[in-house]
Amino acid sequence: MGVKKYLAIDLGAESGRGIVGEFNGEKIKIKEIHRFPTYNTNVFSHIFWDVLKIFDEIKIILKKTKEEGEISGVGVTTWGVDCAYIGGGNLLLSNPFHYRDSRTDGIMEEVFSIIPKEEIFEKTGIQFMPINTLYQLYSTKKEFPYIINSTEKLLFMPDLFNFFLTGKKFSEYTIATTSQMYNSLLEGQDKAPRGNWAYDIIEKLNIPVSILPEVISPGTFLGKMEKGISEEIGLEDINIYAVCSHDTSSAVVSIPAKEEKYAYISSGTWSLLGVELFQPIINDKSFNYNFTNEGGFGGSITFLKNIMGLWILQECRRYWEKEGNYYDYPTLTEIAINSQPFYSFIDVNDGVFLFPGNMPEKIKEYCKKTGQKIPEEIGQIVRVILESLALEYRYNIENLEQIIEEKIDVVHIVGGGSQNKLLSQFSASSMKKIVITGPSEATGIGNLLVQAIGDNEISDVSQLREIVRNSFPLIVFQPRDTSNWEESYEKYKKLKEFHDGL
Repeated sequence: MGVKKYLAIDLGAESGRGIVGEFNGEKIKIKEIHRFPTYNTNVFSHIFWDVLKIFDEIKIILKKTKEEGEISGVGVTTWGVDCAYIGGGNLLLSNPFHYRDSRTDGIMEEVFSIIPKEEIFEKTGIQFMPINTLYQLYSTKKEFPYIINSTEKLLFMPDLFNFFLTGKKFSEYTIATTSQMYNSLLEGQDKAPRGNWAYDIIEKLNIPVSILPEVISPGTFLGKMEKGISEEIGLEDINIYAVCSHDTSSAVVSIPAKEEKYAYISSGTWSLLGVELFQPIINDKSFNYNFTNEGGFGGSITFLKNIMGLWILQECRRYWEKEGNYYDYPTLTEIAINSQPFYSFIDVNDGVFLFPGNMPEKIKEYCKKTGQKIPEEIGQIVRVILESLALEYRYNIENLEQIIEEKIDVVHIVGGGSQNKLLSQFSASSMKKIVITGPSEATGIGNLLVQAIGDNEISDVSQLREIVRNSFPLIVFQPRDTSNWEESYEKYKKLKEFHDGL
């Protein structure tokens, strides 16, 4: 084959980017051509995504691709769970709510009074979080019923941007499974995606099932770019593909693993820790440990745990910047290296850290409440976050090994967080595992190479991962200072037990 170029539009919860991939059949070279913040705004106590402003940035990306030569395809990946409501005449009825909007406070318990928690898990296999689409949809119907009553189709975030680009209203399999409204236990037929909507759950909440779109598989050719957009941008005959539209699944498909048994951490605003399976695990252990069975490429299951991730550090950085103290992430990490180890710990998955606010103060209050030393200096706060996150990885990988009844020796860390060498070393030492990091742009790479599968330039995931190994450097971290980490882990477990008892 000759050289082909694809465009990945990769939207994360903190920033979005356009990445061009140049693929020669054996290696792929990537080039970021545009980056921007993924805009959100507060209006009357609610948080919304400014999707039209984001779409304007997507248009800027598309215009810049004209400098890159012929583009063989475009794919969109985003975060999970959030959705948009499309009414008659293809009208966007509202800016989509941000998953950190507080309207879902207490909503899970209301839903459980209608449908038992165990039934929801049995049907969907998805981890319980108040941000899941099921609870967002219920809370929107409760507070703004006229939006739901006027909706013709619900579209998740990547589906929405695919709709803007093509006029086609579909939902891609991997993003649909994040909703806790999809039943992946059901087998797909022929080339159809695995499973289908959990209609009985949705109907019990008096939500019209007619708003749910048809679900398609990753790698599906959606169509050409819509004529009006093509004319505005000055690009013609551009193919749009539904890739693994959930950014986690896109990152997982590009993990450069050779090992038969390994775990992964897709590290960014969230940390997604898990393994790749071919059947969902829905049993008492996965229920009690609150693991999730999300969709992956080819009907696979990304069995994982959602961990708060670098969101807490991102929020601290935003707060310090508002106070006039600007630090980039490498500087914050450097300051943390010189701070006292194992000073205090936070349960990164505690609900107090889920929503925006004065995150440094929330950390101090948490430490005070749990009878620990209170970190005051910026470097100390950063070190508390990173060490606690590494200990949370240890806690969850032990639970994962219990569920799958297998020992894991190697953990691949991909995504933007893999660039934080201090966190990677902490993770290896805490988990007592070999950690292999890279590539940092795993989501974009997965996006690009799944387009190549849809374009019949790559045969399968095995070939895709070989291409990733050929194309990007990997860094190996060995466990260090494990006795001190072991002692700290015992303290961390007691902290979680203490908190659970409050």
